[in-house]
Amino acid sequence: MATQIDYDVVIAGAGPTGLTLANHLGTLGVRVLVLEKLPALIDYPRGVGVDDEALRSFQAVGLVDAVRRHTVPNQIMRFVDRRGRVLAAIAPTAQPFGWPRRSGFIQPLVDRELAEGLKRFPHVSLQLQRSVTGFVEFDGGIRIDVQPVDAHGEPVGELRVVTARYLVGCDGGRSPVRTALGLPFDGKSESTKWLVIDIADEPIGTPNVHFVLDDEFPHVVLALPHGVLRYEFMVPAGTDDASFESDDNVRKLLARVLPAQVKPNVIRRRVYMHHARIAPTFRQGRALLAGDAAHLMPVWQGQGFNTGIRDASNLAWKLALVVKGQAGDALLDTYTQERHAHAGAMIDLSVLVGKIFVPGNPLLRVVRNVVGPWLSKLPSLRQYIAEMRFKPMPFFSEGVVAHRGTPDPKGQVGKVFMQPRVADANGKVHRLDDAIGLRFALVSWSARADAWVDAGARLILDRLGALPVVVRPDCQALDREAPQGGVVLADTEGAFKRWFDEAPGGIVILRPDRIVAAVCKPWELSDTLRELARRMQLDLSDRPATAAEPAAVTTLRAVA
Repeated sequence: MATQIDYDVVIAGAGPTGLTLANHLGTLGVRVLVLEKLPALIDYPRGVGVDDEALRSFQAVGLVDAVRRHTVPNQIMRFVDRRGRVLAAIAPTAQPFGWPRRSGFIQPLVDRELAEGLKRFPHVSLQLQRSVTGFVEFDGGIRIDVQPVDAHGEPVGELRVVTARYLVGCDGGRSPVRTALGLPFDGKSESTKWLVIDIADEPIGTPNVHFVLDDEFPHVVLALPHGVLRYEFMVPAGTDDASFESDDNVRKLLARVLPAQVKPNVIRRRVYMHHARIAPTFRQGRALLAGDAAHLMPVWQGQGFNTGIRDASNLAWKLALVVKGQAGDALLDTYTQERHAHAGAMIDLSVLVGKIFVPGNPLLRVVRNVVGPWLSKLPSLRQYIAEMRFKPMPFFSEGVVAHRGTPDPKGQVGKVFMQPRVADANGKVHRLDDAIGLRFALVSWSARADAWVDAGARLILDRLGALPVVVRPDCQALDREAPQGGVVLADTEGAFKRWFDEAPGGIVILRPDRIVAAVCKPWELSDTLRELARRMQLDLSDRPATAAEPAAVTTLRAVA
């Protein structure tokens, strides 16, 4: 007798990664249970920077407007010396993915919006004060022990067992799921600690961020939404955390940066340590890791939060295909293939910026202080920093991508696709993703691609639920030669014409996470789709997916 499966996916942890993953899965019709050990979502100081890729992920699940209510768009980040001279500024103005490249935000409020979004889905459940205490795989699923806990995390009531196809650990840097899997968390934790202080009724009136590179008193000033101002102060080596965040010391610290007449209204404070760690794999059997459970990085580029959101966007559509029986389990192996290297690059960038801000070596501090002002005068370097060209962008050389020959980092395949504005047949203007939806898309320039799709390739498109899209200059008629079951859109900004002018073909295959899966010429389309289907282990049979029979219980994973 087959074991009943209660949920398709169980997510341990209701932080931003877990909540984003649940919203994506809910949108894709996947049955989800989210378990959170705490009695409420975390409300202490956390991430303060959200990028355009994360906003695009929230857009995909219909929550971007709710999230943006708690952001400061196009927030500038300036590095200044102790005299206030600007050494470098990060101030990008372009919006290649449809949203500001950097926005300040208040993470606890955004987390609440993500949790509220789950209420839209009757097949998604969020349960607080529930701890995952163990799990065991069987053939076709995973059994998960769920222990109700009180507000202090102590067990109350009876243990419950739920079954799912997969378990995803989004349970933070100390991840009990990762620990139970026996996976190492390689890297290091910096000895330097920082005290974060949030002040209500913002007394300065700045909309931006300043990193003050003062050898004796390095600190950060960040403007947050809703009139909140954040200060971050380095904790001197050997100092006790409790004494450094005491009321008396907080007053002394703020007196060094605020006018004497200001009486700050402190609403939150917390000491934290920087970590730079990553698990060797993000998947082991039917358990996967995402967000801080998979990787940790210093806060200097605000990419810890955003990297977790990228994990969720990458993983969700793959889980959906697998649990619905449309693709083989091996598709989930591409999650680590595609995400591990990029997460590692973000860790390296964050560590590097930290070393520039607070060099551990006195000689390096001297070099920074002397060379920094001189380098800041170079126009090319200023522009490079201002436009965030230093930020590592995803490039997948393997995974669910079909490169022509050797993968080319300068090419289009394996990268995030742009998001220009387009117009529909009624003249209404949309961002591209809103016109397509959270699905695969087959986008062609000017002519429909249907004529080049054979019967086998058409079955692939049907299995993927791919939307055929034709993009034309906005002066052309949109009601002629429309693709079967698809849409025709107007290239209102000329962005598609420019993109296809440099592309090696007139058709681009987009994944739900808006990674370019392939670019090809029309006559190559059917073979390209077959290659992608092979990489996804797509089920092209006519038989419906059947539940797997249970096997003997395998290794028990006890969560610490």
